[in-house]
Amino acid sequence: MQGNPPRLLLAAANSGAGKTTATCALLQAFADRGERLASFKCGPDYIDPMFHSEVIGAKSRNLDLFFYGEDTARFLLCKNSADCTLSILEGVMGFYDGVGGTSTRASSYDLARVTRTPVVLVVNARGLSLSAAALVKGLAEFRPDSNVCAVLLNRCSPMTYPMLKQAIEYETGIPVAGYLPEMADCSLESRHLGLITAAEVQNLREKLQTLARQAERSVDLGLLLRLAHSAPELEFSPPPLPAGLPGKGVRIAVAQDRAFCFYYEDSLDLLRELGAELIPFSPLADAAIPAETDGLLLGGGYPEIYAKTLSQNCGMLQSVREAVAGGLPTIAECGGFLYLHREMEGEDGVDYPMVGVIDARCWNARKLCRFGYAELTAQSDGLLCRRGERFHAHEFHYWDSEQNGDCFEAVKVSGRRWRCVHSAPALYAGFPHLHFYSNPGMAVRYLEQCQLYRKGYDRP
Repeated sequence: MQGNPPRLLLAAANSGAGKTTATCALLQAFADRGERLASFKCGPDYIDPMFHSEVIGAKSRNLDLFFYGEDTARFLLCKNSADCTLSILEGVMGFYDGVGGTSTRASSYDLARVTRTPVVLVVNARGLSLSAAALVKGLAEFRPDSNVCAVLLNRCSPMTYPMLKQAIEYETGIPVAGYLPEMADCSLESRHLGLITAAEVQNLREKLQTLARQAERSVDLGLLLRLAHSAPELEFSPPPLPAGLPGKGVRIAVAQDRAFCFYYEDSLDLLRELGAELIPFSPLADAAIPAETDGLLLGGGYPEIYAKTLSQNCGMLQSVREAVAGGLPTIAECGGFLYLHREMEGEDGVDYPMVGVIDARCWNARKLCRFGYAELTAQSDGLLCRRGERFHAHEFHYWDSEQNGDCFEAVKVSGRRWRCVHSAPALYAGFPHLHFYSNPGMAVRYLEQCQLYRKGYDRP
C-alpha cells in the first residue's frame, strides 16, 4: 500500500528547546487557515498529544519505533493522516537521542528517516549568536540523511532575528522559516511526569490563539507548507490481523478522567476495529463501573494527585474490587496499577485506602523508578501473553510498590533485568505501559477473554 501525507517533523538539539510550544503554535495557525490537521508525537509521551488534540479537535497519535517496526510506523502515519491536508510530528528529546544513549534507534531522526519526513529544527536562540549556525550545521550534517530542511528560532527577539537568520542561512544554506519570541504568558507548566495535562492549563485556548497569532506574524507558514508537500510517497503493509471480529459485541469500560488519562489512541482504535465497544467512565466521579461490561481498562495518569477523592468514592472502589475479583478481564497500567493497591501514598504524603486487589502499599519514591524502554517476556500464561511471548513496553513513574509482580521479565537495552507485572487469566497489572501494535496478538487475546467472560452470563 502507499500513502503520501504532506508532513513536517519538529525537532531540536535537546529537551526544553520549545518543541511543544512551537508545534502547538503551528497547529493552531494552520488550523485557523483551514488546514485539516493530523498530529503525532515521537516516542511514548502521553501528555504532548493532549495539547495537540486541543488544537486540532481530534485525537493525536504516537509514533514509536521501539514499540513497533518501521512498516507499522509508516502504516499508522498514513492511516491517521487520511483525509488530512497536513500532518505535524513533534520530536522527542534531542534530534538524535535514541534508545541506549549511543544509538539513534527510536529517535526523532530515526522517525524522520523511516517516514521520509522533512525536518524543521527548533533552535532555542536565547543567548546565541553565530553559535546558532554551528548548532544547525552540526545537527543537519551529523547524518547525511538528516532531512533537515528549515529552522525555526524560539525565544528569539525581533531585534536579533535578522542577524541570526542571515548567519544561519549563509553558513548552512538552510532556510530560516521565522521565529517565536519569549512569551511568558504562554508557558506550559510541568510536574514530575512532564508537562501538566492540557485539561489542567488555565486559559489554554487563549494561549493557543496567542501563539497562533504570533506565528502568523513571524513565521513563514507558506514556506513550511511547501516543505510539507515536498515529502515523498511512502510504501507500507498493514500489520496482519485475524479475520473476523474477535471483539464483536464486547463492551469494555475505560477509566477516563483527570486521574486516568494516559492511553495510546491507536491501541484503543485497534480494540474498536476488532469489534469492541469502549465505554468511558470516571473512577473519580461515578458510583460504579458501567453495567454489563466485559472488560476493564485502567490506564495511567495521576491518581496520586487525586488519591483522597478516589479513596472517598467507596462505591467505585467496591465496584472495581468485586469486578476484578469476579474475573472481569482487566488491564491496569502504571496509575491504574497503583489504584488497584490496598493503599496508596498521595501527593500530600498521606496513605489512602484504594481498591485492594493488590495486597500491598505503593508510595512516592521521589525519583524515577526503572525508567525507560524494556522488552517484556511472559514467564507464564496470562491475560495478554502465553509463556515465552514478548512485547516492548515503557516505564515512567515516581511511585513504587511493595509488590511489583513477577510474571514477566523486563530487559532494558543496557542489559538490566527485573521481574514485574501481576498476570492471571483475567488480569494484567503492572507499571509497564504497553502498546497493542507492539504485539497485536495481545489485543486479540484480551478480547477473546472478554468474550469468554461475556458468555458466562445472560444479558437481558
